Amino acid sequence: MRPSQRESNSLRPINITRNYTAHAEGSVLVEFGNTRIICTASVIDGVPRFIKGKNQGWITAEYGMLPRATHSRTEREAYRGKQSGRTMEIQRLIGRSLRTCVDLKTLGENTIALDCDVIQADGGTRTAAITGACVAIKDAIDWMVSHDKIRKKPAFNYVAAVSVGMYRDQPVLDLDYAEDVLAATDMNVVMNEVGQFIEIQGTAEDGSFSRAQLDAMLALAELGIKRLIEIQKSS
Repeated sequence: MRPSQRESNSLRPINITRNYTAHAEGSVLVEFGNTRIICTASVIDGVPRFIKGKNQGWITAEYGMLPRATHSRTEREAYRGKQSGRTMEIQRLIGRSLRTCVDLKTLGENTIALDCDVIQADGGTRTAAITGACVAIKDAIDWMVSHDKIRKKPAFNYVAAVSVGMYRDQPVLDLDYAEDVLAATDMNVVMNEVGQFIEIQGTAEDGSFSRAQLDAMLALAELGIKRLIEIQKSS
């Protein structure tokens, strides 16, 4: 039995609250069980220098964890003067994943900047951030249309992410912290609404895993992401 008493193919309770803050063009509170993240999407005129003049937009992301998001206080990275390697890797993952939501050429020369701030962590913060930020992007694009920043609403492809792993020799979906620290294998999977993979990050923390175990974990991820996208659309 899992520490949370969930079945192996069960997600934690998922909740997405839109329009969570007053000022951002898109804002979401996303909750994966006890993991809670505020995702805001800001529309900014202009694009980075490397794509300037190409008549396309850009989507970028920043990720951070508040000092008491975890069991003990950690210093703000701004206080230390630099971001950790983990933070940089996660925010690059978020940006890569969510640039697939929309054809960037339909955004004009505008940037959507995502800020994903973890206010409480209980495992799966990167996957929750991707899932919540996708909804914030959708709302920001709707704002752009309503405020004549772009001419028409572009086609939108929902993207979500979930963790899977091997816990006590069993593949399980959506690991919380208690499972994550003991999992023999930990994997993060990003997919879109048409069932295509965007990114797979997997590591055997203890020993190795078989092809059959990999297939079982990916099948769980597909099942979980399908459910998450249904929640995104209904929020």
